[in-house]
Amino acid sequence: MNRLTSHTLEKGLEILGKFDDGRFLTSINSCVRCGLCGESCMYYTALNNSYYLPAKKVELISSIFKRYFTFIGRRFPQLVNARELDDKTTAELVDLFYGACTLCGRCNIHCSIGVDIAYLVNTGRTMLAEMGFTPATLQTTVDAALTSGNNMSIAPDELVDTLEWLEEELRDEVNDPGASIPLNEKDREILYTLNPREPKFFPLSISAMAKIFYAAKESWTLSTHMYDVTNYAFFTGNRREAAIIARRMLDEVHKLNAKQLILAECGHGDRAFRWEAPNYLQTQFEFPVRTSVELFHEYIVTERIKVNKNLHNEKVTLHDPCHLVRNGGIIDEQRYILSQTVTDFIEMNPHGADNICCGGGGGQLSMSEYNDRRMKIGELKAGQIKNTGASVVVTPCHNCVDQLLQLNSHYKLNVKIKTLAEIVADALVLE
Repeated sequence: MNRLTSHTLEKGLEILGKFDDGRFLTSINSCVRCGLCGESCMYYTALNNSYYLPAKKVELISSIFKRYFTFIGRRFPQLVNARELDDKTTAELVDLFYGACTLCGRCNIHCSIGVDIAYLVNTGRTMLAEMGFTPATLQTTVDAALTSGNNMSIAPDELVDTLEWLEEELRDEVNDPGASIPLNEKDREILYTLNPREPKFFPLSISAMAKIFYAAKESWTLSTHMYDVTNYAFFTGNRREAAIIARRMLDEVHKLNAKQLILAECGHGDRAFRWEAPNYLQTQFEFPVRTSVELFHEYIVTERIKVNKNLHNEKVTLHDPCHLVRNGGIIDEQRYILSQTVTDFIEMNPHGADNICCGGGGGQLSMSEYNDRRMKIGELKAGQIKNTGASVVVTPCHNCVDQLLQLNSHYKLNVKIKTLAEIVADALVLE
């Protein structure tokens, strides 16, 4: 890790000093060290070490703030456990805030007095990003999005080739030469997004969505210029870079004059654009922003698509993406969809707003230096899956899909991992 300089220290403290609002001050001053957050945290539970207590993160950033922004902390630091922001403290911040937190927010709902621990961690990441201490492996993903327009640096011609091939497959599957995957069309009802891992590794997810849109007779389009639903700058904490990525998506909606934006199956992508981007950009969107999960729900409820759950008889369980469910409030929609598309659905325990994170969020999948830690905490999710006896795990998030695929192999779960779009497409009854 780079060493701290007076310049980077000054930049970090300048950022931290800007967070002197009620939300931040209440959170850093309210923790009573009761320890209830510990049992909710995957890192503490899986690694059995008090170092990983969420309250430890609260204490760490609180001690720095007290040292530089309170009278007693500046004059008598030992009285309030105020800490210098030096090399040792910075290294601890990086390890705990980036390497030992998925920003899942489960500790928040278990906190006895409602401390927003995930917000404090993100605040710490914002400070570290300004100081230049973002892990290089995570920053590389953001840099790819900034320079190429998507986090996997997929060239436009490579994307178009993939989509044209998928369009041919769609026409064969639905037996209609007029079926299409429209690109860069203006004045459509829906501008749909993709997770770049779909054209790169999971093209069947795109095929599933195209089939669903075909069945719904939807007016939709994809952009080949800006389609990336992800925003990994949300994970680094760099708000300037997060705003650049969000602005590009906003500009594309305006350019194509789409009536609404539908976000692909990506938990943090939903949060980063739907809820955080208006703060990054200091504007309100004049068009609806919804997830594909909500769209599927609408299609089924209004009977714009017909589904037959008897086409899927395997036992299915659901993994709830943290940012979609706990932080986004989308809980019942995917359960209703599964009730209409599969015959045998079983819940994990716990589930819904109290679900256990898969372990891949918070940028963990990008930070290879924390792979061993990530797979260890993922054992909790693997145990949940085993206990259901399900043969299929559904999750409406591609980050979760990636992590679950690795857990499936590592812990020999012998299950299939599917997106919600794939389940809906498999149950479609085409007229």
